[in-house]
Amino acid sequence: MKENYKMATDQQQHQHSGGAAGPRGGDAPDDRGGFRRGRPKKKTFHRRKVCRFCAEHITSIDYKDVQTLRQYFTERGKINPRLINGNCAKHQRLVTKSVIRARYMALLPYTAMVSSYPSHHGHP
Repeated sequence: MKENYKMATDQQQHQHSGGAAGPRGGDAPDDRGGFRRGRPKKKTFHRRKVCRFCAEHITSIDYKDVQTLRQYFTERGKINPRLINGNCAKHQRLVTKSVIRARYMALLPYTAMVSSYPSHHGHP
């Protein structure tokens, strides 16, 4: 009796789940009992970046080392976030502080060289 009730409720759930019944090509059951259109999602694996400073046991970052600091901001002058750099929080703070100091000492630019009147603004 309980098995029949369970089968009946399962069938009702499948009938009411988003309108897709499943026999169409490309529909795949999802975790919630319904059906999802399209191809099944592939699980992607992203390798976690390792902090370069931790790997090399570097405790301080010198603001005068411009070649190293240039790797940690964009060509427009923005400091890259941790997710892109791969730094740990401690070393990202040190990198940020060093970049700011190098900018203050005019070793690094604050922004990129951009013309004052770009052509898309309509100025002659």
